[in-house]
Amino acid sequence: MEKKLFQVGLIRVLTSDDPHFIDMHGQIIMDHFPGIQVESRCIPDQWEGIHSHELELIAVPKIVELAKTFQDKDMIIVSCADDPGVAEIREALPHMSVTGGGETTVALAGKYGEKIGLLGITDYAPRAYRKLPKDRLVAVEKPEGVNSTLDLMTDEGRKNCVACARKIKDMGADVIALGCTGLTTIGIAKLLEQEVGLPVIDPVLAEGLFAFFESIRK
Repeated sequence: MEKKLFQVGLIRVLTSDDPHFIDMHGQIIMDHFPGIQVESRCIPDQWEGIHSHELELIAVPKIVELAKTFQDKDMIIVSCADDPGVAEIREALPHMSVTGGGETTVALAGKYGEKIGLLGITDYAPRAYRKLPKDRLVAVEKPEGVNSTLDLMTDEGRKNCVACARKIKDMGADVIALGCTGLTTIGIAKLLEQEVGLPVIDPVLAEGLFAFFESIRK
């Protein structure tokens, strides 16, 4: 008897009219982890995503409402490194397995190093990183000229990401955690590993790994 696919509802926090863009993170997860089916949706009227506490406050109610619209799912993923709305979804849907790009990336980064460097798009560390002991989070950096996920999608943005990763290594990191799922969108993790020589934890792959584990433990 063929095993039923593990059904995941994935929330994008950057609004887009492009179905390919909306489905991109879910497709990456399905390409890497067998037995998982992902349905992706984005929240409305959040055209710059979430790159400040103010934008997060606006986004969280939308994220929770969108989570409630998913039908017959085994898990919900908020594909954002700050895990916006994750705690609120858990409260609203107590029987649903829920995770986000921040808590999964932090957990995985701990396997690869003791000194974690965060490369993101904000001047502050996402909430999952703020729970780390201070001696473990050795760097919180964002590339020059990058203030939202849209800034990553340029040649200049990619070049500045590499420079930022080198700076993080010089600050003592032995693993780099990507603090924005938009860095997955531009596919930069492998490039950073080649250029800097440190393991780089991709948040969308981290989300997918946790979904895969959830799928095989049930």
